[in-house]
This record gives sequence, structure tokens and C-alpha cells, in this order.
Amino acid sequence: MEDSEALGFEHMGLDPRLLQAVTDMGWSRPTLIQEKAIPLALEGKDLLARARTGSGKTAAYAIPMLQLLLHRKATGPVVEQAVRGLVLVPTKELARQAQSMIQQLATYCARDVRVANVSAAEDSASQRAMLMEKPDVVVGTPSRILSHLQQDSLKLRDSLELLVVDEADLLFSFGFEEELKSLLCHLPRIYQAFLMSATFNEDVQALKELVLHNPVTLKLQESQLPGPDQLQQFQVVCETEEDKFLLLYALLKLSLIRGKSLLFVNTLERSYRLRLFLEQFSIPTCVLNGELPLRSRCHIISQFNQGFYDCVIATDAEVLGAPVKGKRRGRGPKGDKASDPEAGVARGIDFHHVSAVLNFDLPPTPEAYIHRAGRTARANNPGIVLTFVLPTEQSHLGKIEELLSGENRGPILLPYQFRMEEIEGFRYRCRDAMRSVTKQAIREARLKEIKEELLHSEKLKPPALRGLVRPHKKRKKLSSCRKARRVKSQNPLRSFKHKGKKFRPTAKPS
Repeated sequence: MEDSEALGFEHMGLDPRLLQAVTDMGWSRPTLIQEKAIPLALEGKDLLARARTGSGKTAAYAIPMLQLLLHRKATGPVVEQAVRGLVLVPTKELARQAQSMIQQLATYCARDVRVANVSAAEDSASQRAMLMEKPDVVVGTPSRILSHLQQDSLKLRDSLELLVVDEADLLFSFGFEEELKSLLCHLPRIYQAFLMSATFNEDVQALKELVLHNPVTLKLQESQLPGPDQLQQFQVVCETEEDKFLLLYALLKLSLIRGKSLLFVNTLERSYRLRLFLEQFSIPTCVLNGELPLRSRCHIISQFNQGFYDCVIATDAEVLGAPVKGKRRGRGPKGDKASDPEAGVARGIDFHHVSAVLNFDLPPTPEAYIHRAGRTARANNPGIVLTFVLPTEQSHLGKIEELLSGENRGPILLPYQFRMEEIEGFRYRCRDAMRSVTKQAIREARLKEIKEELLHSEKLKPPALRGLVRPHKKRKKLSSCRKARRVKSQNPLRSFKHKGKKFRPTAKPS
């Protein structure tokens, strides 16, 4: 009976305002990582926690952080307002997501705890103004936090008490090693720290040595993905590249995949090729990648969550090129320009109610597969992962299955039962559509979308930031007489109107 009672948030000694917020969010009991991490964090211990994507890691550090800040303000001596909590994340989207989660949990104590997000580079002026008010918690990427520290708009040496590194296994692979080491020089010698990660690798071990002091390691004995009763994983072997396009067309056009879906490919060029291919069959999709402005990416994610789109084609930063530790990536495969190094799709972004994840291109690593699959079957909802495999990729798929199976040697990715001969009638149309998607068409589509998104991004700015760009001056409207003279001067033999009458000059005799 005691074990069952220990699972409740109400038995963790939390502030009533936090409990009310947790209730409003519909959380009846903590997840495994929350159950283990929150009590240890409230005891003041450093934590190194590994839990799978979608297991509630954000709340596992946000709840104790808010509890410690509220307890200090309620019982501790009156001290000057200062930044006492810092949350480091690898991407701008994750920063917005973490800020949103912390603010939701602080709904009933918003006057006592303020949160600021400084991840967007284009909002530097407004961020400096926010930091002058000294919020309690600051969320951002290492590069933006370091920039504010170097400009003295953010000071942490005398005030920081809690440091959180979320998605720790991504920070070095995103090229933040040097920034992180420089940032740590601006922190006090003593502070409590949490490292949250979906996997344990060499980068996490290096971060552990840099950040943590005698940590408690939580390596939860749970599978990295939900079980087969919640997440169904399939593979379908396609003999040729053309078969992959044909099968995807059939699945979407015939509504064999129901609900919202995410399509993952390995390069930006592939994402636009796929979108242009599906558009020819009136299958609306949108591309989400790091080339788009931050506000546009977040707006697309928001629209997807609200049901405006049913299908999003995504690339993720890990897939766009082999990350080089300590350096920002240059160009990706096949000449793709590097996307925003602080933009990520496959990791951590909270897409709501995704029914299916389609790996149109096989993930390059088992970890990439895990984080792609983690976009579905979240919060006890069912989900499907379907991976398209070419015969030459079978050995690589075997490595992914080996990592997923662990001690259980049974098959993880079941064969998808589908008869290709039943859709042979669509092959001619599919082949014709593929032929029309040329490199020039892809290049034009990318440029057009980037230009449109840049314009839309200006409209998506907050009202206070609108109108900062000086509008173009409108040309003066010509009077009817001047217009008539201009037309006549350009072409003396061209007919023109003047004061409602039409004149048709005749050519002079030669």
C-alpha cells in the first residue's frame, strides 16, 4: 500500500499551487522518471537521468525546480531578485517547449516565478530588456546564453542555484562543446545540476565530468520505446527507389494510414522531392526543416498540432550530416546547405496526436530511429512506425533491430503485409510524376518557400515588433495626361485613352 501511495504527486511535498497545475494538466500520477527523479532532486542531489523520449523528462526537472524556488521565497531570507535557474537545450524549438511547460506548471504562481526564453538570436534587444528584470528561470541554447553572459546582460556567478541540461546527448553533436565549456566559467562553484538524456554516450559522460558533482545516476529499466501493445513497428522491403514512392502514394491516397503522420527523410533535397511528388496527386504536405525561420517552424508545428496539416515531411539535424564535435556543421550531403544548427525536428519536439511515423529513408543510426519513433505513441496513445527498406539496407536495419531487442531476441520490426502487385496500375502515373520532379523544380520550390516563409515570419512577430522594417515607398500615381504622354512616347503608334476618349494614331506615309 505504501508503494502505491508513493506514486502520487500529492505525497512528494509539493506546493499546493504546483499540485493544482498538475491536476489541471490531467496528470493523475507521475511517470517512472518523475517518480524517481523528483524526490531525489528535492533532496538537493545532482542527477544524471536517462529516460526514453516522451517519458516526461521535462516535468521531471521543472517540478523540483519550481518547488525549490517557491520554497526559498517562502521560507528563506529576503534577497535581491536574481536568476537562480538555468535550462540549457540544444535547439530553439526545445527552448520554447521547455519554457511553455515551466509556465504551465507555474500557472498559479506566475507572480512569484518568472521564466524567460533567450534562444532566438533575432530578438536580442527584447531579450536584454527581459534579462534586466531578472527572471527566476532562463531557458536557452548554450550559444545564446554565452552571448548574453559576455555582454553582461546576464549574470549568474553570484546567483545561480540550479542548472539543467536537457537532451544532454545532443549538445556536443550540435557543435556546442566550446560554448558550453566557456559558459561554465561564468557559473558559481557550487550549484545543483540535472543532466537529462534519452541515451548515454561518450558526450554524456564528458558532460557528466564537466557539470555534475557526485551525481545519482538514474538508468531506468524500461524499454527505449513503448511496448507492442502501444507502438506497432513494421518494415516493408521495397525492391527499388520507385517502389518506395509508389507505396507511399498508395498508403496516403487510399487512406491506408489514418490520422496525422510524420514522414522522415535524410536530406532537404529529398524532402522537397517528396513534397512535389505528392502535390501532383493532390496530397497536401508541408516541409519542416532548419532552413525555415524559427517563427515559421514553430507556426507550422502549432498548425500541425491544431489539425491544419495531416502530414509533415521532416528532416533532423543529426541526419543532415555526420556531426563534427566542437565545430558547426558546414554543408550536408549532396551539397545541401547547412540548416540552422540550433533547429532540430526528430528530437524532443512535441508533435501532438501523431498516429504514424513513416521512415521513408532509413535512419542512419539506431539512436536516430529511436528518436524518430518517439514522435508517436506518446502519453499512452497508440502509434505505428513504418520503415521503408531497400535490399542494400537490410544489414543496417539488422543493427537497429539488435539494439531495440536487447535481451529479447524476438523480431521488433514485423513485416508489413502489403501486396505490391495490387497497386501496379498506379505505377505509370507514379513514374510520370517522379520524372517531372527535376532538380531545377526542387531548387525553385526551396527558394520560393523560403521567401514566402520569410514574409510570413514577419507577420508572425508580436505586435510590438511589427513595422520595424521600413516599407517601400509607393510610386506616385500619374495623372491621366502624363500617363497618356508616357504611353505615346513609348510607342507613338499605340492606341491610348485620354479623358475617356480613345485615340488610334495612324502611321505616317513613307
